[in-house]
Formats: sequence, structure tokens, C-alpha cells
Amino acid sequence: MFRITLSFDNGPEPGVTPQVLDQLEARGIKAAFFVVGENLADRARMRLAERAHAEGHWIGNHTLTHSVPLGLRRDRGGATFEICRTQRALGGLAHPDRLFRPFGGGGQLGKLLLNQEALNCLTDGGYTCVLWNCVPRDWEQPDAWVDRALAECQSCPWSLVVLHDLPTGAMRHLPRFLEEASQAGAEFVQEFPPECLPIRRGTPAMLLSDYVQGLD
Repeated sequence: MFRITLSFDNGPEPGVTPQVLDQLEARGIKAAFFVVGENLADRARMRLAERAHAEGHWIGNHTLTHSVPLGLRRDRGGATFEICRTQRALGGLAHPDRLFRPFGGGGQLGKLLLNQEALNCLTDGGYTCVLWNCVPRDWEQPDAWVDRALAECQSCPWSLVVLHDLPTGAMRHLPRFLEEASQAGAEFVQEFPPECLPIRRGTPAMLLSDYVQGLD
């Protein structure tokens, strides 16, 4: 038996997110969707976020533009704008713990994730920072991610998987992943592994120097 928490980044995306939601609903699986804030200006995408929320999925903040990892930003106020503007756009869809996932520049974990300004924004604002421990790179190899994801999940007691509800074709293979993971003994849960939460409700839960530029 092993646990899997599913998360989907960079959407919502018409033509893709509905298929993902349908597959999750059919199996009774609840996930987390980390949305890019500027997407919510489009009414069709906002409706998808509303649907996901109504069906019991958690909605989180994945920056406004998903353009530059916050740890690499040098512009004053830029990180705060990326986080807070998206949180305002989420409004009542946002999870009570104010879930925030930084942009990792290809799933990387390291000091590129946050700068000091972003850290201050998250702690002062009571956010929960949600990282990951399984990135099967579905955006890069949309037809080859399932085997990688299955292998990684079976080697870890509790995986927080990052997938992307984007128009790459990768989510056509989501049913196979869900079916084969279940057959292998996976338990799908909505909660996050504690080791993937460096900040919880504004309070650092671990040493943050590995994730914040300039913090030693």
C-alpha cells in the first residue's frame, strides 16, 4: 500500500480540465488544482475552476503569470504582486489554508523557488506553501509519463504528484495511470505529505534556506 496525492498545475484549460475532472469524479478521487491567476480573467477558465471547487477539489495559487521563478526575480514588489493578485482572483474558490505553489522552472526544487519578498508575503499572509516529490514531466513527454510516474510512486510511501491540465495530450493517459496505480495498491488521498509543506498557514515548518534565494 502506498499513498498518492494528485495535483494539477497551470490550468484551468478548456478541453483538458473537464476530462480530468470527469476521470477523477468517476473514481471518487479528490485532487488539488494550482491555477495560474491570469487564466481566471477568461470566463470559461473561471467556470472550470468553479466546477473543480464545487466537486470538492482544492484550489491553490500558482502565481499570476507563471513566467519567472520567484527566486530569480529582482524587481521590487514583483513577487508580492504575483502571489496576492492571484489570491484576489481566486476569491472564495481559494482553500482556507491559502495554498500556494511556486513555479519551479521545470519541476526543480531549490533556491529559485522563492526570494525574501515572496517568503515575507507567504508568512505574513498566512499561506501554506505546497511543493512536490514526484514530477513525471508529462508536459515534456506527454505519451511517456505514466510508466515513470508509476515507478516513482511505487518507490515512495506517499507521493505528491505534479501533473498539468494543459493541451499537450498528456491527460489522455490519466485513466491508465489511475487504473494501474490502483491495481498496484495505491490509496489516493487529498492531503499533502508533511515533508512537502515548508510553510503551513504562515509558519515555517522546516528549514527554508534550501528554497529561498539569499536565505542562509
